[in-house]
Amino acid sequence: MNPPTKPATRIPGSIWALGFVSLLMDVSSELIHSLLPVFMFTALGVSVFTIGLIEGAAEATALIVKIFSGALSDYWGKRKPLAVLGYGLGAASKPLFALATGAGLVVAARLTDRVGKGIRGAPRDALVADIAPPELRGAAFGLRQSLDTVGAFLGPLLAMGLMLLWANDFRAVFWVATVPAFLAVALLFFGVQEPERRSDGKPVNPIRRENLRRLSPAYWWVVGIGAVFTLARFSEAFLVLRAQQGGLPLALTPLVLIGMNVIYSVSAYPFGKLSDSMSHSKLLAWGVALLIGADAALAYGNQGGWVWGGIALWGLHMGMTQGLLAAMVADTAPADLRGTAYGFFNLVSGLGMLLASALAGLLWDQLGASFTFLAGGVFSALALATIILRRSDRTASWRSSP
Repeated sequence: MNPPTKPATRIPGSIWALGFVSLLMDVSSELIHSLLPVFMFTALGVSVFTIGLIEGAAEATALIVKIFSGALSDYWGKRKPLAVLGYGLGAASKPLFALATGAGLVVAARLTDRVGKGIRGAPRDALVADIAPPELRGAAFGLRQSLDTVGAFLGPLLAMGLMLLWANDFRAVFWVATVPAFLAVALLFFGVQEPERRSDGKPVNPIRRENLRRLSPAYWWVVGIGAVFTLARFSEAFLVLRAQQGGLPLALTPLVLIGMNVIYSVSAYPFGKLSDSMSHSKLLAWGVALLIGADAALAYGNQGGWVWGGIALWGLHMGMTQGLLAAMVADTAPADLRGTAYGFFNLVSGLGMLLASALAGLLWDQLGASFTFLAGGVFSALALATIILRRSDRTASWRSSP
């Protein structure tokens, strides 16, 4: 008789490598994205509504592409090659930002970058779920998210320093962003070992009707609540614009994403670890409550404690919910359909992101910034009510069962 398998106590090395890949790519991306809204608005003369459309279309493109790459990774039985392709496209897009003289090339670069993100996203998340022991899944997703977010504040910090050093030379800063992007591709290629997956014969199309029926109602609930979340939480570009509206100098605008992402990074792993031993819906509800607080603060004011308090609550909300939602998808989907499951989750979220960012830009132009964040608070309250009602229904069902 074989002795019982001991629970894993250490996160595998490939999870750490994936985390540092995310860190490097986020340093590169945020070097650009922390300055891009202001670059488009001040240097290229693009309206806030158009910025909202560009941001929404870019993020929606990434999230929609994930459904196809996720399903392909399930069909093929390989995750890593698609992740390498996706990170490679992201790296190849970076020089285009430095070369842009109008909105057209910015859109092309942004979409290329986000197509790369879409290709890599679902296979990478499925790869984390494949590698991580089930009892450490929340911690593994939290660690990857935390390292990813370290890059998300190091990038803006570096952008701010270079803007001060080089007298607001946007294009020079954008060229620097190419270096960590290509380092990320190299680390993924050489540093991540994909586990072997057992093959039961001929590959089967994972998005056939009989396979989709294997995705449980619990999984589709996670998809639905993720969509409402996306409507409530539009692009962080609007946080940057809100702070600049309050008088923040151009060179210091990266401080917005630095502050948000420091809090996001510090909180993601502890909350991910907590999710391994706590009710997911309860933790999710607390995360939505924080987002409501963030929207209320940002709607009230654009200076001092109001704007920075709202940014801090926004980051804490992200740390509490993003790794949690990824772990919830893994927990509610069959192992052989994880790529597809992440793809559908992100498809629905992508459509929500497109709608939310376009709506936020329109509200900002027509009614003002405060009304934009008030609308976000309304969607957040809707998400919170949905979570509370589901918890109440499940509690009532449990109490009424024999």
